[in-house]
Amino acid sequence: MNNETFEDKVVLSDSREAFEIAGTHDENLNVIEKLTGCKLFFKDNEIVVSGEEEKVKQAVRAINDLQSAVKAGNRVTKRETRYAVALAAGGEHKLTSLMGDVIYVTARGKQLRPMTIGQKRYIDTIRKNDVVFGIGPAGTGKTYLAVCLAVAAFKSKQVEKIILTRPAVEAGEKLGFLPGDLQNKVDPYLRPLYDGLFDLLGAETFQKLFEKQVIEVAPLAYMRGRTLDDAFIILDEAQNTTPEQMKMFLTRMGVGSKVVVTGDVTQIDLPDKVRSGLIDALHVLRNVEGIAQVRLTEKDVVRHRLVQQIVKAYEQAAEEKSGSPEHKKV
Repeated sequence: MNNETFEDKVVLSDSREAFEIAGTHDENLNVIEKLTGCKLFFKDNEIVVSGEEEKVKQAVRAINDLQSAVKAGNRVTKRETRYAVALAAGGEHKLTSLMGDVIYVTARGKQLRPMTIGQKRYIDTIRKNDVVFGIGPAGTGKTYLAVCLAVAAFKSKQVEKIILTRPAVEAGEKLGFLPGDLQNKVDPYLRPLYDGLFDLLGAETFQKLFEKQVIEVAPLAYMRGRTLDDAFIILDEAQNTTPEQMKMFLTRMGVGSKVVVTGDVTQIDLPDKVRSGLIDALHVLRNVEGIAQVRLTEKDVVRHRLVQQIVKAYEQAAEEKSGSPEHKKV
C-alpha cells in the first residue's frame, strides 16, 4: 500500500473568492478536511491540499465545484460543502446546476432550490411530464418540492387550481372512530400539506386562495366522481391507497392538468394482505408514455444529517431481515 503524501492546489481569483469558499472561520474547509482526511491550507492565492492521492483528488474536485458556485454568485455553506464532497467522491461537478435552479421564492423572500442531484432530476421530470410518481423515504422533499412547483405553476398561470390530497386512513385508524366533526377528523392527516402552503404563500394569501377554492386540501375520498381540469394535483402518502383508490384518483385527471403522486413504499400502513395502490400503479403504468417515475434515496434526505444515516440503517436492517432464515420461514 502506498502511503506517500500527495499534494495538489486550487488557484483562487481573489480574497473575496477565498473567503466565500472557506466560509466563516474556515468552516467549509474544515468540513472538507473532516470528510476526506486531507490537510488544507492557504498559500498566497491558492488552497493547497495534501493527503492520500485519491482523497486529494476528491477534495480538489469539491473545491472546484464550490469555486464554480461562488463565481456564479451563490453563497456556499457547510451543507453545500458536504454535498460537494459527496458528489466529488463519484467524480461529479454539479453543484452550480443545483444552485442555479430557483424553483420558487417564498413569501419571506427565501429562494428555494433543489439540494441534491436526485431532487434536481425529480423537479425536471415533473416539468416535462403530465404524470409523475415520486418515490422515496421521509426527508427527501418529494412532497414539498411538488407543492413548490404547483404554486409556481399557479403563479405563472399554467394552472387555475391546486389540489392536494392524501388518504385519510393511516396507521390502522379510520375516520369513523376519531372524535370531532369531519373537518376536525381530516385535518390531522392533511396538516403537513397545509404547513407547506403556509410556508410558500404566507398564511394570509393561503387563506384567501383557500376561501376562493383556488387551493383545495382534501382527503382522497373527496376526489370520487370529479373531473379536474387545469389543475396541479398532488396525491401524498400514496402508499396507503388501495389499487381501486389509485385508479379512481388517476382517472380524475382532466384537460390541462398535471398530477404528482408521492409515497414511500417502505411505510405502508394498510391492513395485511391489502396491496398498495402505489406499488400496483408503479408496475401497471411503468411503460405508459407521459407517465414518469423518479426514485429518491437516502442520499437525497435534506433534514438533519443524521436522518440520512437513520434511513440507511433501517433499509439495511430490512434487507438483512428479508434474507434471514426466520423471515423466509414465515
